[in-house]
Amino acid sequence: MIDKQTDMTRYIKLFLFLSITTTGVAQQRPHYTQYMLNQYILNPALSGVENYADIRLSHRQQWQGLEGAPVTTYFTFNAPIGKQDYKTSVNSFAVEGYNPRGKSYFEQYESSPAHHGIGVQVLNDKAGPFNTTSAFVTYAYHIGLSAKTNLSAGFGAGLSRMNLNTSKLNFGNGVNIDPSIRGTGEIGKMQLDMNAGIYLYSANYFLGASMLQAVPQPLDYAQNPSRKIDGRTVPHFFATTGYRFLISQDVNMVPSVLVKYLEAAPLQADLNLKFQYRDVLWVGGSYRSLYGFAGIAGIRAFNSLIISYSYDYTTTRLNTVSNGSHEIMLGFMIGNKYSQNTCPSNVF
Repeated sequence: MIDKQTDMTRYIKLFLFLSITTTGVAQQRPHYTQYMLNQYILNPALSGVENYADIRLSHRQQWQGLEGAPVTTYFTFNAPIGKQDYKTSVNSFAVEGYNPRGKSYFEQYESSPAHHGIGVQVLNDKAGPFNTTSAFVTYAYHIGLSAKTNLSAGFGAGLSRMNLNTSKLNFGNGVNIDPSIRGTGEIGKMQLDMNAGIYLYSANYFLGASMLQAVPQPLDYAQNPSRKIDGRTVPHFFATTGYRFLISQDVNMVPSVLVKYLEAAPLQADLNLKFQYRDVLWVGGSYRSLYGFAGIAGIRAFNSLIISYSYDYTTTRLNTVSNGSHEIMLGFMIGNKYSQNTCPSNVF
C-alpha cells in the first residue's frame, strides 16, 4: 500500500505540473461540495441576495491521506445596499416569525425592489506543488423582472497569484523536471482575475450562469526567456438550476443541477438533492459525473450560526489510496433588520 500510494502521489504531482505548465487547460479552480450552501462562491450575481450580511468560512481536505492532495480554504462576505424588504430566496432560512417554507409564502411572494449588492471573496487552494491565493471584490444589481421573479447580474474583480514550489517537484523513478525551473525555489506572479454571472430567482426556483477566470492570463514558470510557454488560465463556465418542493409545512425538498464546462475538458454535471426540516436540520446527497458521490448534513445553532459537513467518495482509482474528501462550512448572519434575533440564511 505504501508503494502504491507513493506512486500515486508522484503521478498526481506530475499530472498537475504537466497539465498546467504545458497545455494549461486542466481543472484550475477548486472543487466544492457545499457550493449548494453558498452559491455566491461560484456566482458574483448573488452579492446582496439577502437582506443582511452573510459570512461563510469553508475548509476542504480532498482525497484525505494522499500526500499533495488539494486543500481549499475560503472566506466570503456579501451584503445588500438599499434592500428594504424581507423577501427571501430558495436558498434562505426564515426571518424571525415568518415561514418561507409554508404554502402562504409561495402564494404571497412578490419580487424585491431594485437594490445593489457587494461582497468579498478570499480563497487559498493548494494542490501538489501549486498554491493559489485569490481575492475579489464583487458587485451585483437586483431588479424585479416580473411580479414574482427577480433577476440579478454581477461581476467580480481581483487578483490571483499561483505559486509553483520547485522543491516539491521530486517525482522519483528518474523523472526530471524542466531544467529551466529546477532549483529556482518558489515561482509565481500576481495577475488580474475577473468573474461574471447572472441569477434568476423566485420563491421556489433559481436559474444561474457564471464565468470564472473570465480574462485568460499566461502561466509561465520558466526562468529561461528563450523558452516559449503556452500555459494559460482558461475560463470556467457554470450553469445551475433548482426547484423547491413543499412536502409539508415543516419539510421541503430541493433538487438541483450544476453543469461545469472548460476548454479541452469533459463536461461535468452534479445532481443534488436536499431535504430540510424547518430551519433546523438538513441532509442531502450529490452525484458528480466522472467523479463519485457525496453526502451532506447540517444544523442551525444559536440562531446565528450554521454548521455543515460533507463527505465525498470517489469512484475513480483514487479510492484505493485515499480516505475520501471532507469539507466543513460555518455560516453567520449579521444585521437582519427584520428580526431582533439573527438566524442563518442563504442555505440551499
